[in-house]
Amino acid sequence: MHRLPTSIRPLLALMLAGLLTSLQGCAVVAVADAAVTVVATGVSVAAKTVGFVADVVIPDGD
Repeated sequence: MHRLPTSIRPLLALMLAGLLTSLQGCAVVAVADAAVTVVATGVSVAAKTVGFVADVVIPDGD
């Protein structure tokens, strides 16, 4: 079995660490984006509900 030269091993370890770190960063961004989408949807639904309740409680005279 062929083994890698010892001079390349630290470089490969550094490259692997960089790759894993960048992938974790993408996962964090994806989770944060999903959380923002959920919160924005919740705010939108709440605003529509408040608007509906206000229309029912305060008639506009139509």
